[in-house]
Amino acid sequence: MNQPIERMTPAAAPARVGQGTAVEQSRAVAEVQAAIVVAQQCPRDISAAIAEMRQSCTQPYLAEKAFFRFPRGGQTVSGPSVHLARELARCWGNIQYGLVEMRRDDAYGESEMQAFAWDVQKNSRNSSTFIVPHKRDQKGGPKALTDMRDIYENNANNGARRVREAIFAILPPWFVEEAKELCAKTLRDGGGKPLNIRVADAIKAFEGIGVTADRIETKLGRPSGKWTEHDVAGLQITFRSIQQGEVTADEEFPAPRVTAEEIQQQTTIQAPVDGGTTEWPAARQPGQGAV
Repeated sequence: MNQPIERMTPAAAPARVGQGTAVEQSRAVAEVQAAIVVAQQCPRDISAAIAEMRQSCTQPYLAEKAFFRFPRGGQTVSGPSVHLARELARCWGNIQYGLVEMRRDDAYGESEMQAFAWDVQKNSRNSSTFIVPHKRDQKGGPKALTDMRDIYENNANNGARRVREAIFAILPPWFVEEAKELCAKTLRDGGGKPLNIRVADAIKAFEGIGVTADRIETKLGRPSGKWTEHDVAGLQITFRSIQQGEVTADEEFPAPRVTAEEIQQQTTIQAPVDGGTTEWPAARQPGQGAV
């Protein structure tokens, strides 16, 4: 039998709010109010923000981290990274952003997260609430995470993508596009190094992670002597993405597959045994030219 509304048991609530929680709640409210007041009293200087963005994007350290690559559905997705988003938010000014773990449910193996970005001067806010399963994708299927550090890193990695999109959602598109073009130009310039030295450095760096020069040449479709500034810049992005685990070396530079025909062509000449005849590879018979 249903109870009258006035007699229904209220939802369970904390018996009391701790002193630390109460102080934090008051501090958060005061911080939001203070941020709005300061933003109104010290509005951003757009010309200064543009100048600072241009200065930052000419630095190789930022340009090398400004883009990402990762595989999805058999293709490679690329774009501006969270590192670039955070730097542009700093240059633009009067922006708050962050990632909050709202709830962790170990019984169901998931965390409820919120990513946000807020232009306190324009009062423009973008936020998203999402569920992050405590699992990590790997070959053979997802793997459940139980270690606290693994769960934290998994939540942070998934949240960083949402923070990036939240920041880009409140920044002017022209501001972001110019920053991307400048970072790409900085990568192509290579800090003033001659192109041949940058090519040699790229080959050496990839050899350090087990990728030979011929695999890179196969991907780019031309020998290293004909690589352009754009090619080297793209290799820098790929190398950093491999280092950060966004993509694997085998996904970006698949090892060449040897076909049955190639194996037959590479068969060595067998010496005659007991008066037998010499066996030649099928692709190259005596008296015929090389194939």
